[in-house]
Amino acid sequence: MIRYLSAGESHGPGLTVIVEGLPSHLAVSKDEIDQQLRRRQQGYGRGYRMKIESDEVEITSGVRFGLTLGSPVTMQIINRDFSHWTDRMSVWGQLPTDLKEVTRPRPGHADLAGAIKYDHADVRNVLERASARNTATIVAAGALARQLLSHFDMEVSAHVVEIGGERVGTLPETWDDLVHQANASPVRCADAEAESRMIRKIDEAKERGDTVGGVFEVVIRGCPVGLGSYAHPDRKLDGRLAGALMSIPAIKGVEIGLGFVSAHRFGSQVHDPILYQDGRYLRPSNGAGGVEGGVTNGQPIVLRGAMKPIATLYHPLPSVDMKTKQVEEASVERSDYCAVPAASVVAENMAAWVIAEAFLEKFGGDSMEQVKESFRVYQKRVSQR
Repeated sequence: MIRYLSAGESHGPGLTVIVEGLPSHLAVSKDEIDQQLRRRQQGYGRGYRMKIESDEVEITSGVRFGLTLGSPVTMQIINRDFSHWTDRMSVWGQLPTDLKEVTRPRPGHADLAGAIKYDHADVRNVLERASARNTATIVAAGALARQLLSHFDMEVSAHVVEIGGERVGTLPETWDDLVHQANASPVRCADAEAESRMIRKIDEAKERGDTVGGVFEVVIRGCPVGLGSYAHPDRKLDGRLAGALMSIPAIKGVEIGLGFVSAHRFGSQVHDPILYQDGRYLRPSNGAGGVEGGVTNGQPIVLRGAMKPIATLYHPLPSVDMKTKQVEEASVERSDYCAVPAASVVAENMAAWVIAEAFLEKFGGDSMEQVKESFRVYQKRVSQR
């Protein structure tokens, strides 16, 4: 079993990720982790904070000469912006008498509920950890998982399909071309005409002091048949993937395969026929999105996530001052106008983590050699079915 634990506040000294359970002898590339962190920071509509930070990891345990040891891997990401926040986010010292507390919670954020839950008068004690800044830890853990999956020819990619109601139209015929065009797009959209409309929508939100959300799609190719289980709800892979994507800040909906569209069709228009040709099972369609009964069926896994507009508005909504109980405008934190492109990168890496977790549950071993041998034996058995 692999698992990760993260810690850190948005404007604190830094973020920490501890990954436990990776097999030994997995080759680790710091450059590949840093590349994923840079991708998370990009995208049209991002705010000033991304111009300050230049994320990269420092690995302080669990790796020797570029190979995992089998012991926990610790990664740290320094918050460069902390140097401007030492008076407000110091770990030690006395609480400043002139500290300006945040007392006007933002609608749509964890501010109010979190302050009530943990008995905080200063909402900053909530928003610092609830901040999407912490998605950098998800990306770092997922980037390690991707390096494991690549040994077994599994690839995870994503693209944006909608921003502010502006949807993609014509997409490239091949998935490789789609990924290439999405990676070259400032909004991670593979449709140039839709890209222009999405950028105009983001500009409109910026001019209004508003924010805009959207939808992204994650596709995982190369997954073997048999990851996950139908035997118990918490082992179903579709449930685990959906839960993981829903845990990303601002994600309010997840669908797999045809998703909500399937609710409006007949069963004959939804389910994927099963064929047998040249010694293997085939599907002419993928309405299930690669998962049936909680188990991968060998088709690409297709996930979509709906992201709401970011809760920080530069023309803020009404709120209540938690000290005076008077109606006032919500507080304003430095934020983005649109983070859908960045969220698609976070979702890629979150999905990679869940797939790696399920993969090692099935083919787990203490070293990469053991994992590869287990996978080879299984694939041979599957080919004989």
